[in-house]
Amino acid sequence: MERKPPVQPADEIDLYVRTYTSLLRSTGDVDVRAFEEAHAFSASSLHEGALSGDPDVSAFAYAAGRLPLEMPRVKRLVLGQSHELFEAAGFDVRSWQIAKTRGRRRPLRWDGADTLAVFIASASDIDDLVPIVTAYQIEWNKMHGRLRALDASAMRPDVAAALGLDEGKLDKLAEALGRQPVEVSLRPIAAAPIALKVRMLAASHSQYQRAAQRWWSGVEPVYMRPEGPRRPPVYFVSSNTHAIANLVGGYARSQAAAITEWARRDNPEGLWPEVGPLLAGDEAQAAPVLYYLLRGFIHADAGGARMREARGVEHKAGLSHLSTPGHVDVDAQIVELSKLDMACLDPRLRVPGLEALKRSEAVIINIDYPLGMAAYYCLSRVGQGVGEVRGVYIMGKAATLNGRVGDVSLSGNCYDEHSRNTFLFRNAFSARDVAPWLKHGSVFDNQSTLTVRSAFLQNRRYMGAFYELIYPHALPRDEIVHLSDKTPFDLGFLHYASDTPYSRRQSLLSKSLSYFGVDSTYACAIAIVRRILQQEVARASAGDASTKVPAT
Repeated sequence: MERKPPVQPADEIDLYVRTYTSLLRSTGDVDVRAFEEAHAFSASSLHEGALSGDPDVSAFAYAAGRLPLEMPRVKRLVLGQSHELFEAAGFDVRSWQIAKTRGRRRPLRWDGADTLAVFIASASDIDDLVPIVTAYQIEWNKMHGRLRALDASAMRPDVAAALGLDEGKLDKLAEALGRQPVEVSLRPIAAAPIALKVRMLAASHSQYQRAAQRWWSGVEPVYMRPEGPRRPPVYFVSSNTHAIANLVGGYARSQAAAITEWARRDNPEGLWPEVGPLLAGDEAQAAPVLYYLLRGFIHADAGGARMREARGVEHKAGLSHLSTPGHVDVDAQIVELSKLDMACLDPRLRVPGLEALKRSEAVIINIDYPLGMAAYYCLSRVGQGVGEVRGVYIMGKAATLNGRVGDVSLSGNCYDEHSRNTFLFRNAFSARDVAPWLKHGSVFDNQSTLTVRSAFLQNRRYMGAFYELIYPHALPRDEIVHLSDKTPFDLGFLHYASDTPYSRRQSLLSKSLSYFGVDSTYACAIAIVRRILQQEVARASAGDASTKVPAT
């Protein structure tokens, strides 16, 4: 019989956070088992089956996809903020192997044996990682209990019967564990239970700030100008590093014939029957497909020549790409608006008066959206290091209570779980800014947003850097904060739905964004870049740096 949480889930989320925050202050290893009870009773939306004896495949797949493929060999995770902290504790992580995950860009190093070093950029990394590891261990051990009686010759039907899973969930398990045949990928689980340990090296707020400073030290030399204003005006964007590059750089469209031939020949992800007709269509149909295929096309060249060529084309078009500046895993891009090549622009960006951009002094700083509070440290450091901030635009994925995967949500208020403040603001974007570029989803404006500590730390009951750029004092707590009429710069938030955890029609993570996420991603990116171009055209045409296009 399944047990039910005895108290209000919101209280249990708080208890869970306090549990691991307190235990990780220990100077030694902490058993992940110590977190399991608080995790199971938190009623997490991503782990609804935590208290059940049946495997929760969706929760395990989510967790496994955000851990490296080496994870079945790992017995201990060590969390730290810098190489210096690891080395002071006796871990020579510079010599360890680089490990990667599909669902997180978090830097990882593996010693080749049983220890995984995890670099954390903010407290949000802890809020994210601890529930992921705990869910992984809970579900691993459930599956072990059912699989341990099987021998090494067990086949797929044997595994399905032991776990009580259908074909779809078996495929999800195999993909989460490395896309081997499921009877092979589950052998480590059948062989033994796991009892992971976690150790936190001395984490501090000042160390997070130092990491942000190192990051900015890698960005600042490219941002600074030898002539004109030394610190030019900035439009700050948190999105990804492919959308803006493709929209303004032009490389994908310049390689349309080569990308089409590669896709026809290699049929990546089995998409050719669907994308072939689109690539043969007009530019508006072909562009999103080219953007999606570009990554595979570039990485199909093992020598790296295509990547170097793409970076060169983007640089000529006014965009400089900075990979892990300051050795912090948050890529950045600098776009000089006066150097944009109009011939390279995506046709959907061609707003009236673009020739006036030649007189613009402004740049776009786009960062590859970091996780949680790491974004605060990056934006805070940008606010201290640049000249005038003319706009701040945030694009990202979100879960949604309503609608479908791929829909876009635009909010005008946000409750922040970290500070317990409610922020009220005037969003620069409305549905009409996004809808013309969205073909497969819907746009909903005038919505409300909730930030949570991590994907697992949310249940059914259940923005600081912007404030500090506006007001002369630190962020308050547990208040209603009005930003609507006091923001001296443009402020825009766009979220596209990556999962619908409460949908009765679609279970969590049953549908990946993958190729189909291109539509909503680029609709949001187009709206952001058009907004920036319109503002700068208006400023340059009027010759007045104080001009601000009204929010729509």
